Amino acid sequence: MLNEKKFEHKRVLVIGLAKSGVAVAKLLLHQGAIVTVNDRIPLEENPDAKSLIEEGIRVLAGSHPVDLLEEHFDFVVKNPGIPYHNCMVEAAVKKGIPVYTEVEIAYHLLEGLIIGITGSNGKTTTTTLSSLMLKESFPERDVYAAGNIGIPLSQLAEQSTKEDIYVSELSSFQLMGIDQFKPKIACIVNIFSAHLDYHGSREEYIKAKLQLTKNQTEDDYLVYNADYPELITLIEEHTNATLVPFSRKNSLEFGASVEGDYICFNGEKVIPVSTIQVPGTQNVENVLAAVAIAKLAGATNEGIKKAVQNFHGVKHRTQFVKEVNKRRFYNDSKATNIIATQTALRSFTNQSVILIAGGLDRGNGFDELIPDLTAVSGIVLYGETKEKLQEAAKVAGIPVIEVVNTLEEATKKAYEISKENDIILLSPACASWDQFKNFEIRGDEFIRIVENL
Repeated sequence: MLNEKKFEHKRVLVIGLAKSGVAVAKLLLHQGAIVTVNDRIPLEENPDAKSLIEEGIRVLAGSHPVDLLEEHFDFVVKNPGIPYHNCMVEAAVKKGIPVYTEVEIAYHLLEGLIIGITGSNGKTTTTTLSSLMLKESFPERDVYAAGNIGIPLSQLAEQSTKEDIYVSELSSFQLMGIDQFKPKIACIVNIFSAHLDYHGSREEYIKAKLQLTKNQTEDDYLVYNADYPELITLIEEHTNATLVPFSRKNSLEFGASVEGDYICFNGEKVIPVSTIQVPGTQNVENVLAAVAIAKLAGATNEGIKKAVQNFHGVKHRTQFVKEVNKRRFYNDSKATNIIATQTALRSFTNQSVILIAGGLDRGNGFDELIPDLTAVSGIVLYGETKEKLQEAAKVAGIPVIEVVNTLEEATKKAYEISKENDIILLSPACASWDQFKNFEIRGDEFIRIVENL
């Protein structure tokens, strides 16, 4: 483990718990830091806080007492989901106290190969595929799918070895809180507008994403989607890394591309396109990105092929759930924005689709979705955005439009209005937080409802 006891005697405030907060609090304690934890959930409802108290960590739960920052902390570690306009975070910034996310802390202690993957859509699939390719290629090494997917990096740091590989999905929320973090291989799958309620503007969102490559040098690699001109311009302005493009649309001599019936890397045939088991052009792009990452990390073609052949999608991402009376149900609960739903709908071209959509109202309209709704056979809407989506559905001329209150009602209504051979697709185009704690719980509820139809 690198820089052991780097944080010894440091006074640290951890704001917010969940998996990453618990992991980083424990890591810092074991590193000799003087740790205080603050979480808004009251102690009696907070098993995470109770577990940390049992470990000897000071915990203040139930509110955010700003005067706590008078205690002269060396730095703050905040849960990625806590916005920067949170009173505690604002006060820390005002006092000049550095505010990090847990990936920055983990970075200073991790050995082995660090791979960082971000993007507006597709980063989870790309992270999963990359890790599977590397696991198949290096069965003797520990390969972790970590970060925003799976295990917090700070949970892995104390057992880290030079042979380990950390394939890390990194959100814009996490990347805002890094300082020295530097992956050997970085990947930006794509950049669209997302999470504007958190970041305040598209410019700030993009700025957060580009944090991934800010510390890279020419000895590091940045894999990027060369089919997006804006992304090409952005990375050329913001990175010193060696650029490795991937493209679904164009032939490339260097990087990953589709050449005839093959996925190629640097001109070498790696796997047939027919090996890909998940539907949609977006998944071809995800495989291209993963192939580039895996090849840069030394993966074998056989390992890559085996991983892709056995990969049937990530849960909540255009995941096939079940066929009921010749209706095929798909769970795309991860589609928390318009672009993700557009991508899902384009995966089912020339098929009859009943779409289930709706969720948290972030203040945006749905005009961008209208061109993709014109091919939808029916739509069932629920949640805070149901009226806005209903207007878009009317403009798109969808033959059957139903509006209900809950996801359970929506799923049952979608089944009711469907016919044989229809695709019934949950792809909400909205965040889940109006009715669910997160998109995973929303997706699990959808699966439960389908299983009980």
